Amino acid sequence: MPDGPSARARVDTTDVDDAEAGQGAGAEGVITCDACPVLCRIRPGRTGACDRYGNVDGALARMDPMTVMRKVTDASGNAVPFAGAGDWNGAVLRPADTFVTGVGSGTTYPDYKPAPFIVASEHRGVDTVTVVSEGIFSYCGLKAKIDTDRYVGPETAPVRCEGEQVGHVTTAEYGSQMLALGGVRHLTGGGKKEGTVTCRMMLDLCNGEAVDLAIDGGASLTLRAGHPPIIDGLGEERMRVGCGSATIGIFARQWHGHADEVIVVDDHITGVLSEHQAGRFLGMEPSGIRVRGRRSTPGRYFQVAEPGSGWGGTDITDPLAIIERIDPRKARPGLRLLMVSTTGEDSAYFILDNDLKLEPAAMPERLDTVVGRIGENCEPALASILFMAGAGGSLRAGVTENPVRLTRSVHRALTRVTCGGAPAFVWPGGGITIMVDVTRVPANGFGYVPTPAIVAPIEFTLGRDDYAALGGHTDSIRELADIDVDGLRQEAWSGEAPWPLDDAPFPGAKA
Repeated sequence: MPDGPSARARVDTTDVDDAEAGQGAGAEGVITCDACPVLCRIRPGRTGACDRYGNVDGALARMDPMTVMRKVTDASGNAVPFAGAGDWNGAVLRPADTFVTGVGSGTTYPDYKPAPFIVASEHRGVDTVTVVSEGIFSYCGLKAKIDTDRYVGPETAPVRCEGEQVGHVTTAEYGSQMLALGGVRHLTGGGKKEGTVTCRMMLDLCNGEAVDLAIDGGASLTLRAGHPPIIDGLGEERMRVGCGSATIGIFARQWHGHADEVIVVDDHITGVLSEHQAGRFLGMEPSGIRVRGRRSTPGRYFQVAEPGSGWGGTDITDPLAIIERIDPRKARPGLRLLMVSTTGEDSAYFILDNDLKLEPAAMPERLDTVVGRIGENCEPALASILFMAGAGGSLRAGVTENPVRLTRSVHRALTRVTCGGAPAFVWPGGGITIMVDVTRVPANGFGYVPTPAIVAPIEFTLGRDDYAALGGHTDSIRELADIDVDGLRQEAWSGEAPWPLDDAPFPGAKA
């Protein structure tokens, strides 16, 4: 345990208002917390504004337990130190099976001091060092991926939480709507309420809580990482199998001979089977049914309707509304038409009568089976939240006296970056800009400071010789066995993510 009791022993909390922040010594026993720029003055038995640090018996203490990941588990998922490979020497923390995370470790703020934990261990025959810290991130945001065809709002539209703008709609991706949330402009560039609401929204989403959002000119949303999104009060179930054109390509052979025309309705690219390359490959003749919108390549139409929550992410509820005309030179009575959405949730079957009008008819069993197969091939709709941040001066100074060397080491893949043990994608280019799936970070692994900013765990792992070459704080290295295990939070590694050390780039490591 780093500097204080576990969360189970947490004392009463109180917020610290601006009048108490940053002042000198006052009442007896009051201490000043230097874990962030707020400099809360904390009375005995209380915590600072962030609830992360408290005054315990006149000493500044980190209130939450430090978290270590344990690789070895029993059948119930509990960490068992003696169940690993080799003889057990009685140590609670086995270097081969333990990864020290930044969760609960403390911060490097102010910049002048080394990271709270610089831990040595051996991995695959190589002496390694993991530098562990909780970073204070003002420059951070979230990328929200919402699996849905439904219209959530125009691109660049403001996203609001509790009436405050906390982000915007960004470019949609294949089968998903995307939001950019948080960021330094909303955290610090607006009013005090905007910053506070933005920080709370980000913290809740990062820690797996549900958050209500509203988009100007668009939908209301309830998002929770790893759970189906709720859009305008309706839970989303399916992510589309593909655009209308792709759906045509996937199922064309299964429709052939059972329908004379198939139209897959989609807000982005509506597909028309008989005109599509897949239909032509099967020898189908044009049906004479022309849909609205702008024709792209054969069988692919853009802008057949306005975006909305209807068929295929359009605003239509009657699929025949997208039929522009029926060409009597090509169409014939008895022509069989299937119309279906990209998720298979909406479908209808029509037959052309003697007046060349489309009349509803009972869906043939074969076509109904293929419509069901579209739904079967749709993946469950989820809301995914990625935390994105730039690791700047405080973090790097806590690792090495020459921060640019750490940056270069990360980009040369000599140093592995993780967040609470979860793999972090490092963006190319300058700086250390990372992105991580919040569902892979240990539970409640994120915190905040009232500046406002998000606190996130971060770890840098590299060979011990490489760490010395960086100008690292080698005098602060401690062995894993020297860490006080009293009050540690030991979390079993689920195995869904790669073990933090397994694919770390250690030169000379044994296979």
